[in-house]
Parts: sequence; structure tokens; C-alpha cells
Amino acid sequence: MVFPTVQFAVFFPIVLALSWALMRRQRIWKPFMLAASFVFYAAADPLFCIMLAGMILGNQAAAQLIFRSEDARRRKLIVIVAVAADLLTLGVFKYYGFFATEINALLEKAGHGLPIPLAAIALPVGISFITFQAISYTVDTYRRLIEPATTIDVGLYLSFFPHLVAGPIVRAREFIPQLQSARDPKTVAVGAGVALILIGLVKKVAIADYLAREIVDPVFGVPQAYSAPDAILATYAYAVQIFCDFSGYTDIAIGLALLMGFVFPQNFDRPYRAASFGEFWRRWHMTLSRFLRDFLYIPLGGNRKGKLKTIRNLMITMLLGGLWHGAAWGFVLWGAIHGIALVVEHQFRGKIRLPKPVAWFVVFNVVCLAWIPFRAPDLDLAGSFISRFADWGPATLWTAPIVILTFLVIGLQLLPARPLDALRVRFEELHPVALGASMACVILLVAATVSSQGVPPFIYFSF
Repeated sequence: MVFPTVQFAVFFPIVLALSWALMRRQRIWKPFMLAASFVFYAAADPLFCIMLAGMILGNQAAAQLIFRSEDARRRKLIVIVAVAADLLTLGVFKYYGFFATEINALLEKAGHGLPIPLAAIALPVGISFITFQAISYTVDTYRRLIEPATTIDVGLYLSFFPHLVAGPIVRAREFIPQLQSARDPKTVAVGAGVALILIGLVKKVAIADYLAREIVDPVFGVPQAYSAPDAILATYAYAVQIFCDFSGYTDIAIGLALLMGFVFPQNFDRPYRAASFGEFWRRWHMTLSRFLRDFLYIPLGGNRKGKLKTIRNLMITMLLGGLWHGAAWGFVLWGAIHGIALVVEHQFRGKIRLPKPVAWFVVFNVVCLAWIPFRAPDLDLAGSFISRFADWGPATLWTAPIVILTFLVIGLQLLPARPLDALRVRFEELHPVALGASMACVILLVAATVSSQGVPPFIYFSF
């Protein structure tokens, strides 16, 4: 179920109204919200709910066993088995076909028979986000950062529909404590929630989908038909598209959660203003960056065991971070580019200091170039796309709306945050009538930009 659709426009008001009516009665509200979240997930495929229920029950059983055990070795064994089971679930659904195909290709080149059988396995929507949150709950219980919650609270944590399919990655200790007390409709931040939802709709439908239709999809689809000016603009346009698409989803998710009385962590903070690659990852998909740091980079040793192991840890973290996005070599190459950039930056820190505008220019353009293999269907097409930079032909797609939207989104991220934040706060404090009128105007504007094919799924739905 996609947020900006008629289907969701019917689903959410009903759920929100009933949620507000039941908020003070936790014993009724929790089962209702759990059922609503499963209905939301079943809209993609009812069979996916079996996988979701299995992860809820499996991780809850592991957390209970870990908490009750006083034997350190047994607790460690349980958490290893639980995390391995989560990753195995992710691996079977998301990576089996990819690795089977690659291994079969190697066996064929080596002249060996008996290829690994291929099977068509449907990819559950948002399985990567669900898996990481399940791991967060079990590992944080093992680390004694939280105590096991009730089964229904764990079910709500993993299935809560605003963040179910594309994040942000909410840690168990950030969400589960909010379930301990009843919500009060009178304290709901309606203005802030509505503001975020409207901002997210504009980002997704009016900007990201427009740029995808008008320049990104055509150029990435047949790069040979375009010359350098169009390829360059398409590169920057895709950087804007993926930012507006994903941060737009996050804005809507956080806004929906606020309307239901829950607070999610921030996931984006003007990433294209970063003047270093480390800063970029502190601003881009912040909840994923934090997860990779706390559950992979630091456990590997972080930067505490010398230069060579720091390089190893950075590369492993970024390569696996790339592979997390999907079973394709383009994602691995994207992770490798960021890993190499972080390694170079780490090695030369304090030795070379570029002027901030120069540092920003380098970081921004490397980030944009790295998006090419991320977006391209395969490495051959990515290579073909990059080859167009050498062909200085006519600029056929440089229309005013495309250019203005692309550079406006980038330029706004370079401005100081305070004026923009102040403007948003003033909007949040509008009188309900003015807020409703503003909401109607934005929805009409967004609806006017929807193509005849409807609203495409969010990019990160496939991850």
C-alpha cells in the first residue's frame, strides 16, 4: 500500500479516527493497531504476513531466553542464533537468486555441472528494514540496554505501519518505551504531523516523480540516445530524485506517527551540504548509518585497532551497506566508492585541508557519480551512461522546470537551517482552518502533477 494513493487515503483516516478513540484504552488500542498494521502489510501480499509474524515470535522468544539466562556463553549463543536466523531469512528472500546465478556462472566457466537450482521467490516489501529492527531488539536485549517487552509490544514495534516498509530504522529502545503509557489525542502534534506529510507529498510526487519521468528514466533507460549535457543533468536530477523520494517517505512516515502520538528519529539533515564523506553519512539515511556503526563497524573494532584494520572495517561496513540495498553489483560498487572515499578521508585527515567550498564540491560530485551504478540496472548500462560524458552534443532535456527543480533542491540544502525551520514552525502553529486550507491547496497541487500511470512506488520499497 503506497502512501499517496486513494487506497491509503481511505485506510489512514479510518485507522486514525479509531486510534484516537481508543488511545486511552491500551488493552483495546494495541490489538487494534497490530491488526491495522498487518492489514496494511497484507495489501502487498497476505503471505508476507507469515514471514512478519515469524520474525516477531522468533525474536521475542530469543529475547526472553537471553534475558532469563544468567550464563554468559548461553546468552551469546542465543543472540548469535537469533541474528543468524534473521539474516538467513533476509538472505533467502533477497539474495538467494543473486548468489545462485553468480555461482552458477562461475561453475559454468570452470566446466562443472550440477548448477544450483534457481527458484522464483517473491521479495517481501521492506524486509531489510524489518530485519534490522528485529536484530536491534534482540541485540539490545542481549546488551542489557532494554528488557524484553510483551509480545504484543514487540509485534507493534516490528509491524507499526508508518515505518514498516521503508523506515526510518527505529531502534527498539526508541519505540517500545513509548508504548508503556496511553497516548492522549489532546497532546498530539497535529500541526507538525500535517506539515511533514505535506512536505513529503511535495517531495515525492511534485519533485521526485516529475524528475524521474522527464529526465532520469529516459536517460538511464537509453543513455546512448543522449549526449553529455543531458547525462550530466540526469546525474544531478537523480541525486535530487532519490533524496526527495526517500526523505519524502520519511517525512510522511514521521508525520503519520506524530498524528498517532509517536515520535520517530530524524533520518535526513540536508545531506548535500556535506563537506566531507563522514559528514554526508551523518546526514544521509541517518538511522541506517547509526545502525551500521553500532552493529557492524564498532563490533568489528572501529578505528581502535590500527590503520589497516580501520581501513578493513570501513570497507566491510560500506560494502555490506551497499549490498543491503539490493542483490546487484551496482549496489556493491556504490558501497565500495563510499568506502574508498571514507578511507582516503580518514588517512589524510589533518594532513590536507581543502577550502570548504572546494571540499563540498568534491564530496557532492563524488556522491552524485556514485549514484550512477546505484541507479543503473547493471554495470554495463552504468558504463554506457558514464561514457556519454565524453560526447558533447546538444542539450535536449534542459527545460526550465527540470533545471529549476534540480538546482533549487540542492541550493536549499546549502542555506542556513534556521530560517527554513522557523517557516515550518510558523506553518505548524496555524489555526486549524488555515491548516486545513493549506493542506487542501497542497493536495490539489500534488494531484495536478500525478501522471496518468498513477504514483510510482517509493524507491526504497524495493529494499
